[in-house]
Amino acid sequence: MSPPPRPESVAQLERLIAALKAKGIVTEEELTARQAQTDRASPEIGARMVAKAWTDPAYRALLLRDGSEAAEMMGVSMAGAPPLGVLEDTPARHHVIVCTLCSCYPRAVLGYPPSWYKSFAYRSRVVREPRAVLAEWGTVLPPHVELRVVDSTADYRWMVLPVRPAGTEGWGEAQLAALVTRDVLVGVALPQAPVAAAAE
Repeated sequence: MSPPPRPESVAQLERLIAALKAKGIVTEEELTARQAQTDRASPEIGARMVAKAWTDPAYRALLLRDGSEAAEMMGVSMAGAPPLGVLEDTPARHHVIVCTLCSCYPRAVLGYPPSWYKSFAYRSRVVREPRAVLAEWGTVLPPHVELRVVDSTADYRWMVLPVRPAGTEGWGEAQLAALVTRDVLVGVALPQAPVAAAAE
């Protein structure tokens, strides 16, 4: 769990909100609606996007071309959010996402970032030694797989479209989405099909 915000940070945010409201830039209703939208967001949204991309070639093409439009197609409002880019993993290339400066994260489709994503240890180590960091998560990539570390910023957010696990042919979107976790969507883990399915 993340530590509570510092009192001085809360006070600074309250002053900023009061100034924006006083100038008519934002209303209380807009703030409440945005907060409710953020609270509703979760990795399940990103998982559903991935599952649809695995089963629908046209949606997959859209997702890779314009992640924000693909999210809107799934009923997620991206108004006011930075553009969403989607990085396609392949058998020869794997992506892992970090925000080296702070904790920029595609909240509209993944919800709130976990505490480890915001930690200095993750933000610094995954850039220097990404394979070692992933191995600590239990994600060991073969030597021939290129590992790309991609930096999220205030201007552009990223999520990963992982490789669909073998043994999931014929699965529906709900079954597939259940394989996609938050950690998969930022690249520190891989989707795992149940052993029984993989063995078939």
